[in-house]
Amino acid sequence: MTLIKSISGIRGTMGGMVGDGLNPIDTVRFTAAYAMHIESHKTTQSRKIVVGRDARISGEMVSQLVIGTLLGMGFDVVNIGLATTPTTELAVTMEQAAGGIILTASHNPKQWNALKLLNERGEFLNAQAGEDVLKIAADESFCFAEVDNIGKLTENNSYTQKHIDSVLALKLVDVEAIRTAKFRVALDCVNSVGGIAIPALLTALGVEHIVKLYCEPNGQFPHNPEPLPEHLTEIASVLQQGKADVGFVVDPDVDRLAIISEDGSMFGEEYTLVAVADYVLQHTPGNTVSNLSSTRALRDVTVKHKGSYQAAAVGEVNVVTTMKTTHAIIGGEGNGGVIYPESHYGRDALVGIALFLTHLAKSKLKVSELRKTYPAYYISKNKIELTPAIDVDNILKVIKENHQQYEVNDIDGVKIDFPTGWVHLRKSNTEAIIRIYSEAGTAAEADKFAKDIISQIKQIAGI
Repeated sequence: MTLIKSISGIRGTMGGMVGDGLNPIDTVRFTAAYAMHIESHKTTQSRKIVVGRDARISGEMVSQLVIGTLLGMGFDVVNIGLATTPTTELAVTMEQAAGGIILTASHNPKQWNALKLLNERGEFLNAQAGEDVLKIAADESFCFAEVDNIGKLTENNSYTQKHIDSVLALKLVDVEAIRTAKFRVALDCVNSVGGIAIPALLTALGVEHIVKLYCEPNGQFPHNPEPLPEHLTEIASVLQQGKADVGFVVDPDVDRLAIISEDGSMFGEEYTLVAVADYVLQHTPGNTVSNLSSTRALRDVTVKHKGSYQAAAVGEVNVVTTMKTTHAIIGGEGNGGVIYPESHYGRDALVGIALFLTHLAKSKLKVSELRKTYPAYYISKNKIELTPAIDVDNILKVIKENHQQYEVNDIDGVKIDFPTGWVHLRKSNTEAIIRIYSEAGTAAEADKFAKDIISQIKQIAGI
């Protein structure tokens, strides 16, 4: 069993002893801690907290525990039921709530679930707020409401449609262009809430031909739910057989978007944001942001449109913070996460699909042809397992000192920008490992960057 307590939320496998998994007692403990934090830090008079969940098997049980705890803490709960992560984020602001909790373990397998914690802006808690929640949970300094002050529960299942309506209202989403293009779309929603939201969105966008794979929101994931190429062979086969013009794959909570070309080839999760940003920048020039481990192609596209690109530390909250300080008009992460402030500050596959289809319709290109218009980069992902005795911070310090002749960024580990690529090293928050991501113009060169750095790390660590 596993329970991971971090500033971004609480996630774990179901069951186990107290403190050893996401069991009912730990669920209540962390929910109560979050409520205490909201009580002492909220700037709104609202006492509402929105709760939404993905379709995983444990969702109903965890939802009842969370809702009951929030009511017991004296908060009114708006339960929006089965809903995507971005839908829940939007619901917080639409309800003018004091916060929100999303019950989803994102791309993790079915035995996992998590509490993702939102502030009153529908954004993930920052590091300081997250630390406060963890401290309250550790101290168990809870104060539950007396009987006359117990909160009230409201059920509201309208937010998926409200989310879709908000996407259709975006200035750069051209429904008529999409309808006229008569796209045939294949869809894999891994039997979670994407199966509710994405077909409805596509229909609203005028797409009449939809090939649905795994769109039953029953939580029975038919394959590993992380939308990586090795997990997407079935939908790729649909495209290879000529049954669709484009394929979309989302993770269980629908904040990541993978695209598949008409020939069955992977568009590349890294290039979801690149393509959408290219379209947005064509019409509204400005700045962009992605995290340090994302492709250099976004920087290239941004510069082409005379904008400025900024890299942020890994993590959605860090990307959002940097987007706000640089007034970025679009940003996100290389895992297929598109953040479009015109909608809201959260990764949103619905927004990504609508903007991508508009871009595709206006370009009059096939998906594979559109992909070829962007710089070709290849990312290599590696890791080194370390013993607890090894000083990871010292390794990163020495690597940085040994590469001062290049552009080095140390806001999150160490990233070295070489003339023909980059390497990013960062220690894991949950494992005794160093993650090593590298990118270059060829897969072989990206692998070589990684191997060279791994060799240096082993020499420094004496392993």
